[in-house]
Amino acid sequence: MTKLSFPLRNQIIIFSLLLAIGFSCKPQKHQTGLLGNKAMVVSAHPLASEVGKTILLKGGNAVDAAIAVHMALAVVYPQAGNIGGGGFMVIRENDGTVHSLDYREKAPINADKDMYLDAEGNALPEKSQNGHLASGVPGAVDGMVRAYEKFGSLPWEQLINPAIKLAENGFELTEKEADFFSAYASKLKKHSTVDPTHFTSKSFKKGDFLIQKDLARTLTYIRDKGRDGFYSGKVADLLVEEMTRGGGIINHQDLKHYSSKWRTPLRGTYKNYGIITMGPPSGGGIILLQMLGTIEDYKVSNSKDKFVDYLHLKTEMARRIFADRAAYMADSDFYPVPINQLITKDYLLERFKSFNPNKATPSSEIKEGEIDQESEETTHFSIIDPDGNAVSSTTTLNGNMGSKVLVAGAGFILNNEMDDFSIKPGFPNMFGVLGGEANKIEPEKRMLSSMSPTILEKDGELFMVVGTPGGSTIPTSVFQTIINVVEFDMGMQQAVDEPRFHSQWKPDLISYENSFSNKRLFEDLRKKGHILKERGSIGKVDAILIRDNGTLEAGADSRGMDTAAGF
Repeated sequence: MTKLSFPLRNQIIIFSLLLAIGFSCKPQKHQTGLLGNKAMVVSAHPLASEVGKTILLKGGNAVDAAIAVHMALAVVYPQAGNIGGGGFMVIRENDGTVHSLDYREKAPINADKDMYLDAEGNALPEKSQNGHLASGVPGAVDGMVRAYEKFGSLPWEQLINPAIKLAENGFELTEKEADFFSAYASKLKKHSTVDPTHFTSKSFKKGDFLIQKDLARTLTYIRDKGRDGFYSGKVADLLVEEMTRGGGIINHQDLKHYSSKWRTPLRGTYKNYGIITMGPPSGGGIILLQMLGTIEDYKVSNSKDKFVDYLHLKTEMARRIFADRAAYMADSDFYPVPINQLITKDYLLERFKSFNPNKATPSSEIKEGEIDQESEETTHFSIIDPDGNAVSSTTTLNGNMGSKVLVAGAGFILNNEMDDFSIKPGFPNMFGVLGGEANKIEPEKRMLSSMSPTILEKDGELFMVVGTPGGSTIPTSVFQTIINVVEFDMGMQQAVDEPRFHSQWKPDLISYENSFSNKRLFEDLRKKGHILKERGSIGKVDAILIRDNGTLEAGADSRGMDTAAGF
């Protein structure tokens, strides 16, 4: 396939600015996000969104902008934006052709299924979540290179230079960022073999600049040498030396052999909408298609009297579907994931036969269907370019600051994705999700994910680009955002800002955001047998909607610093 190369149209029209900075449990009825008639970028950080917008203004396409945004997030959003982790990208060209790129991390060659068990067979989650042994082989840089080889149009260095400048010159911290980095300094110092003093030498305050000279040098190697700037040479040596000092197992062979993979996207339908999402090793796309395929047969409403029935229905679906996740979802290169059967209407109808509209089904009574044969720090960005090409990409280190290991001399933080394997069948990962034999640790296997970068079509035309961080809450957050638009008639920003609820197979409860309070709703849910638990915010959805008049509306999640930039 030839590279995408699209001229930028001459007229630039800037529309209204993003409204409603703070999250409200009662969002305004007509709340509207940033509007534009040509292009839009929505990401977790305003500087990264501006980088993406600048690339589009220079004539770059959506994939060019995605690469530049990804690299910028590695600098300005190091708790999740990364070159030491991995992720997934879903692409829709303006002619309707779709692609998905799997740049998920892999288990090192020397990994084994019992590496996080003690002599008695007990799980040791601290080892899979913190420190050098917790890291899978990073895929982010390889993924961006592969995306560029297939679709890039601007010179590679133009896509990397903005990130280098942000790392070299620093960027000014907000109060929230300053508090976050100060809070994590001790953890980085504890788990890194060399004290990362640019993070740990002082307590940050609002207005301070975070300067990352080592990271700037690493990004310069990547700019000048592409893939070899990370997976071989100086940066690779520094990574392996860090592993050796800290007792990790990633070696030069792991780095040399890593490769991302173009996969066939999952496709499904919901009424007159087409769903394009990510397949295994992400289970999130399957979960999303299962939920939409099940709810399609029910009439749902967010009215005062009917919202409880919708939440009950959503919870009962999630319980059954997350049981399927534990049993059947894994890296399809290592395990025969029965994708087609899991999303068929007959299977979903059979799965939901036991649904009682008036009573919750205890999770103890639910198991997987019969088949014939993630702290939650990830980040997402959505992009539409002036010619209608779209990218939905979700990338992660897994937990906040990943493994809390910063590679000395190279300046980037390593992931703790090994915890996304089933370190012991039936033992929950850091997000409380149970796993089984399908997702056991094997050398060079990719760990199961919940990331769900998604693109929607309406009557065959591009309609929405959507995704979110949030570990196991990712597919349910994407689902709720879609339903808010297509069933509850919300605009993009309102759909993103609406309160969220999450449930899975186990633990047996409904989580709700602590900014939401509706005593009557809670009482009605408890009458149906549900257990409720208050928690912090759920996800940070970044999305774009094409409205009926053809304009683009951004939904930038006010739960974080998420920001839209468009024209």
